[in-house]
Amino acid sequence: MKTERLILRPWTEEDAASLYKYAQNPNIGPIAGWPPHTSIENSREVIRDILSAPETYAVVLKETNEPIGSVGIMFGDGVHSADMQEGDAEIGYWIGMPYWGQGLIPEAVGCLLLRCFNELNIKRVWCGYYDGNIKSRRVMDKCGFRFHHTERGKTSPLGDIRTEHFTLLTKEDWEKMVKYKGVP
Repeated sequence: MKTERLILRPWTEEDAASLYKYAQNPNIGPIAGWPPHTSIENSREVIRDILSAPETYAVVLKETNEPIGSVGIMFGDGVHSADMQEGDAEIGYWIGMPYWGQGLIPEAVGCLLLRCFNELNIKRVWCGYYDGNIKSRRVMDKCGFRFHHTERGKTSPLGDIRTEHFTLLTKEDWEKMVKYKGVP
């Protein structure tokens, strides 16, 4: 998949050095619930074990052809919210710190929303963020997600107890937004 500035494609083990370059930063993973990567080999394992999941994509900057982040669509037991229903999915994402604030992740998420609603027949898309992850919430706001509920006392993948907030975008609301904004 392509956007104006990005290519979204499956991760490959050859991406391990680029992944490590950005995912080793302690400002990236922990706020999203995963540990910083410790080596290129650790990043290679993450590609094999996690990022090779269906509908998980490297966010590749067209200008440099380098993976600078990740976006993905999760279904069923891969999602976090207790309110998930049949026909729902969840979108997750992160981007390397040098690329924060450039609108690249909203661009990538917009591409995944198009896929969810027009190709995968998804009816509702969830997006969650842990308390304090304001940057992630801003992406959700820019993409049209609306606050749905908060779940307290949740154990993160890092093993600590957190508060997680969930946002939701329905196909109907997305279609209205696309029509209003003139987004393809």
